Amino acid sequence: MISILRRLFIREDRLSPADLRSAYGILCGMVGIFLNICLFVGKYVAGVISGSISITADAVNNLSDAGSSIITLAGFKFGSRKADKEHPFGHGRYEYISGLAVSVIILLVGYELLRTSIGKIISPEPVEAGIVSVCILIASILVKFYMFFYNRTIGKKLDSPAMQATAADSLNDCIATGVVLLCMLINLFTNVNVDGWGGLFVAAFILYAGFNSARETLSPLLGKAPEPEVIAQIEKIALGYPEILAVHDLVVHDYGPGRLMVSLHAEVSGKDDIYHLHDIIEHAEADINKAVSCESVIHMDPVETDNEEVTRTKELVAEAAKSIHPEITIHDFRMVRCSDYVNLIFDAVLPFESGLRKKEFRADMQKACEERVGKCNLVMKIDHPYV
Repeated sequence: MISILRRLFIREDRLSPADLRSAYGILCGMVGIFLNICLFVGKYVAGVISGSISITADAVNNLSDAGSSIITLAGFKFGSRKADKEHPFGHGRYEYISGLAVSVIILLVGYELLRTSIGKIISPEPVEAGIVSVCILIASILVKFYMFFYNRTIGKKLDSPAMQATAADSLNDCIATGVVLLCMLINLFTNVNVDGWGGLFVAAFILYAGFNSARETLSPLLGKAPEPEVIAQIEKIALGYPEILAVHDLVVHDYGPGRLMVSLHAEVSGKDDIYHLHDIIEHAEADINKAVSCESVIHMDPVETDNEEVTRTKELVAEAAKSIHPEITIHDFRMVRCSDYVNLIFDAVLPFESGLRKKEFRADMQKACEERVGKCNLVMKIDHPYV
């Protein structure tokens, strides 16, 4: 059905990537709303006929899914708005917010179902299992699996956290409805009422899924580190230019799917022509923008490349840093000799997993450098990695 509607309403050759993303999101959202409302009506009727709390709970879950689809739809609609004076990086994070809102709804529904199911376990009520209810549940599983398939496929195509969260929710619904169906069949063939326990399982499953979904959608809003593949790709492109000797201070800001801002520092030889280096940097920026679909800015850091004393001292300082923790790195190294000591000027990147405090690290680094270089004064800026 999605393929037919896509051919009817989406002209991929005429839309920009942002507009195409919005069109897919709106289409999937509308289909999701329609199917979830149909499932709610069917299951609610089956729940009323059978008197089953687990079926009625599953129906309410589908109604909440319809609300979730509306929120996802709104997220794509608002997220596709163009950048403006107040929001120069666009409105792409609306999509993350909609995904988080879907997760909150899932958690609220799960809590309500948990409370109701516990009541049914304490005070069970008769359940009338019938072929109509069983058929409705089987049809619901098939419909939800179809919804999982198309949401996952298009979610991966668009790299959309909101649609992937919706796909996960649809798969969870398949499992939850399967449990309800199993309880109904047990009642039908053994006359054992496990309806409350089935509802309890469904509620626990929904709560677990909602928690995971909230965690995944909240992470980009908080500013999570970029994927290692993205980092490796950016570094490979930059270092593909012989004039760029090393890169550091790589920062990736995520303003929504397809809206990345990248900044990094590139070490270049201080002896090279500044105009030539500027040209190289612009080419590297353009290559990164195209490969990663971002806007990148590269800052040039000139370094000495033909001073043996500076090169050797830098190696000793790097060795001192790694003696404290193997993942510590240094960059932007310079040295200035005074009458009886040397100023060592550099930045050090202290990984979070080192467990070291900056004050503690500074003292350890001073001692380690003096052991290798001699009398020195550290002019050291301490950073944490952003990737």
